[in-house]
Amino acid sequence: MILGVRQEAWRRLAVSRTYGEGVSVQAESSVERKSLALRQQRAFLALACVQATLIFTITLIAVPLPSIGREFALDTASLILVNAAYGLAFSGLLLLGGRLSDRFGGRRVFRAGLLAFGAASAAAGLASGLEMLLAMRFLQGAGAALVAPAALSLLRGVFPEPADFGRAMASWGGVSVLGATAGTVISGVLTSWLSWRWMFGVPFAVCVAALLSLRVWLPFFDEARSGDSLDLGGAALATAGISLASYGLILSGEAGWQSPGVLSPLLAGGAFLFCFFQLERRIASPLLPPGFLAEPGRLAGLIGILLAAASMGLVTFLLSLYLQQIKGWTPLWTAWGFIPYLAALIAVSQIAAPWAARFGAARLLIAGLLLGALGLAWLAGLDRQSSYAAGVLPGLLLLPAGTALMFSASAVMATRDVPPKQAGLAGGVMNTAMELGPTAGLAAFMSVAAAATDAVTGYAWAFAAAAGTFIAAAAAIALLLKASRDQARRLAAENR
Repeated sequence: MILGVRQEAWRRLAVSRTYGEGVSVQAESSVERKSLALRQQRAFLALACVQATLIFTITLIAVPLPSIGREFALDTASLILVNAAYGLAFSGLLLLGGRLSDRFGGRRVFRAGLLAFGAASAAAGLASGLEMLLAMRFLQGAGAALVAPAALSLLRGVFPEPADFGRAMASWGGVSVLGATAGTVISGVLTSWLSWRWMFGVPFAVCVAALLSLRVWLPFFDEARSGDSLDLGGAALATAGISLASYGLILSGEAGWQSPGVLSPLLAGGAFLFCFFQLERRIASPLLPPGFLAEPGRLAGLIGILLAAASMGLVTFLLSLYLQQIKGWTPLWTAWGFIPYLAALIAVSQIAAPWAARFGAARLLIAGLLLGALGLAWLAGLDRQSSYAAGVLPGLLLLPAGTALMFSASAVMATRDVPPKQAGLAGGVMNTAMELGPTAGLAAFMSVAAAATDAVTGYAWAFAAAAGTFIAAAAAIALLLKASRDQARRLAAENR
């Protein structure tokens, strides 16, 4: 009853510009506009904290993994599975989560995902063995696959005007990268001072706070819903394909590309994905409309997200090994070593959003790729005698500056001109690229590292290969967008 009165009062505050189911967003006075802006800021903060936590939960397991292995007496294969379980479920179910959000509304799916994610987080911290820990990591990933696209769907309702939504997405792009780095830092601190089990208290606490804020800070914003039917066959094929292919890529670093344990899931995953894309072309309400990925700006944005996430996974993994195994640092000191990386991300993320509006997201993406390439090239000079200050720190400042620009620009480009009823789909696709980036990138670049006889030389080769990939991507995206602009001009001239 009280909520209904508050909703009606909110509706009376606004007139003229209508979005979705009739919620109008133009305030009648400066006081009302300030009230709307405050509500939008609070809603953005709540949703951004959740999004950061979803990505945080991927990396929180990396630093304490040796401690978990000792406690449960796990072999290497089991540790790989523990590390990958969350990401496998998360990436495999994101497209379905996006479609569910568009079909049933972001609020309902957001709440269900938070309940699953929070319960699994609490249970993971109490796990008594490998089986329970794996099951809870999978459930965490399934819950996250519902929450991530639903959060973007809700965000689209909070900022219904395209210009406002674009500015919000420029800030949203930096949220995920902050979560990933924070996971590395916080997990190292908690593991050293308390226990790895306390790490899971962070996502549990965020879930509780988010469920409360859903009623307090997000009571008046709604999102458009699609009347399309669910493509369950496509969802099954996409989930199987992405999960199997990701699993094969993860195992490639340990077993090698020629291993049957790697080739089998890769081939099976590829076959499922081929069938998925064939099915999507033939049905009336596809899970992923065939033309959705074809728009040049959206494609460029997804490439940027994938590469930015890949570089984060590579640097976090290799520098953790380098600092602990080569330099003899403790997990706690390794966590402190990534503080400059986190600080650079925060600093550049603050200016990335206004820069995207001022200079254009496409220019910002290309600039971020080139700056990130410079940071990776610096890290390619690592050897066993390199000091942290001269050999590592400059790369830990340049690379996150580039990736912060990339994430902000890419988030804008990946969601630009997306209809409100496809906001969940856009969130699912964007987060899928973010999830696949570290998996595919680590597999590819570690194959380069494996070609070297010395471990540190292999690390340097991997960083050099990543730098070259960034430069090539910047050139390809520039050509792609130029061709798109030229085609648009020709069509405009023909229609005159």
